Amino acid sequence: MAGLKSLKKKRRVQIIVVAAVALALSTGLIGYAMRDGINFFRSPSQVLAEPPTANEVFRLGGMVEVGSLQRGQGEEIAFRVTDFCHSVEVTYRGILPDLFGENEGTVATGRLVDGVFQASEILAKHDETYMPREVSNSLDGNTAETEHPECAYHGAYATSGGDT
Repeated sequence: MAGLKSLKKKRRVQIIVVAAVALALSTGLIGYAMRDGINFFRSPSQVLAEPPTANEVFRLGGMVEVGSLQRGQGEEIAFRVTDFCHSVEVTYRGILPDLFGENEGTVATGRLVDGVFQASEILAKHDETYMPREVSNSLDGNTAETEHPECAYHGAYATSGGDT
């Protein structure tokens, strides 16, 4: 009878060990699969400070610079995205979201080619008070602002030199 209890206990320990290994393995595989799916955006200052690799697809977030929106032939659009210190030229071919406009928050997905961000997707704010949390946090905690006070956000729109 004692041998039977020992066998059951050994079998239970084996099942627990196999389950723990399976759980650890599945957690590792899920994490590995999601590493490319987690897609944070970069501000223009981050893009200029640490340029991405040639074929890297990433998200660029910030505000559409006032006076920079230019419509080309057909569905071609060019504009600048700014974090109130640096700007990045963006080109996009397609239909823009209805709420897209100058001095509005945006996040674009694409690649940086010869200093110009070629967007494949443009996201815009949802209503007049919405700004993507990532954009808001980036603008609120802008490290360039502490290093360069002239880049500070001064309300409706910032200008270089802090004259607003």
